[in-house]
Amino acid sequence: MIFTFTGKRIAALATAVPAHEVRFEDEIGNFNFSREKSLKLKKVMGFDRHRLVEGAVCASDLCLHAVEHLYAAGAVKPEEIGGLIFVSQTPDHFIPPTSNLLQARAGLGRDTFCLDINQGCAGFVVGLIQAFLMLQLAPIRKVLLLNGDTLSRRVCHRDRNIYPMVGDAGSAVVVESDPAGPPIHAFLQMDGTRGHALQVPAGGFRIPSTPETAVPVDVGDGNFRSQNDFFMDGPTVFNFVQTEVPPMVEALLAAAGRNRDSVEYFLLHQPNKFMLEKLASAMKIDKARVPNNIVESFGNASSVTIPTNIAFNLGPQLKERSIPVLLGGFGVGLTWAAMLMSLGPMPLCDLVEFE
Repeated sequence: MIFTFTGKRIAALATAVPAHEVRFEDEIGNFNFSREKSLKLKKVMGFDRHRLVEGAVCASDLCLHAVEHLYAAGAVKPEEIGGLIFVSQTPDHFIPPTSNLLQARAGLGRDTFCLDINQGCAGFVVGLIQAFLMLQLAPIRKVLLLNGDTLSRRVCHRDRNIYPMVGDAGSAVVVESDPAGPPIHAFLQMDGTRGHALQVPAGGFRIPSTPETAVPVDVGDGNFRSQNDFFMDGPTVFNFVQTEVPPMVEALLAAAGRNRDSVEYFLLHQPNKFMLEKLASAMKIDKARVPNNIVESFGNASSVTIPTNIAFNLGPQLKERSIPVLLGGFGVGLTWAAMLMSLGPMPLCDLVEFE
């Protein structure tokens, strides 16, 4: 599905990461592998540091911290916001919606349109599409798009395939109407037949959590996890990314009547260094135009990798100029989505720490 939007823009962005940082080499003892093998994996996959929440900190707490940074900087006022979207796989509760709770915590009015979206690695683009659709409703002039996940709380510490790359983060983006803004083109596809390739098997109503589902077991190759933990079918996900993402990018460029040279940066979801390098090679795009340093610096925080990428790698530039970019996310669902748009100039594009 291809979308075209006009008169919309990202007006400000803040990403919050936990101050607590853990290094891969300090965690090697958790895994049933030799130090030599673990260090080889570190080099290939880009494992180094990841930011992790402590205690009962939730994704909503990180998002709210980013919102408060926007308020403090004068980027937006609570009374200007007509819609709030919370994109996450780690809500505060099953019931009520976390977006409603954030409405109250962020000081928003009763007329605010609140919406939770359960999405993962494609969630930033999915959230932007929904925010743009909200802006087409006459009463709404600004939408607060919040993306957050604390998947470290749903990954077994003894699962070397997943735990070293996971990070926690939350972002807040102000999306608003801009009559003079250039067209924005978006692509979205979903395939539930492969949905089980990325999942937390137990904890919902299909497989309720029990003492038995919480017991980590050896799942092969020295890795341990329980049914309550996040699971990824690595080969299936790798094949999905390599076969679906390049055609998505080509289809979106064709729909927009543009070529790759018109895009300064391809800001893609960053699952790990290896997968993104392979993807850039498959698309024949210069690696300098595909930033690939988020997992090694902060960890993979699902839908927050793209806003983290924007703030960390382009923040100072975006305060000064407009940059044509392609945003792309792919993962849970399975879902893959991309967006061609111009970012900036915007008065605020910051990365902040959550203590």
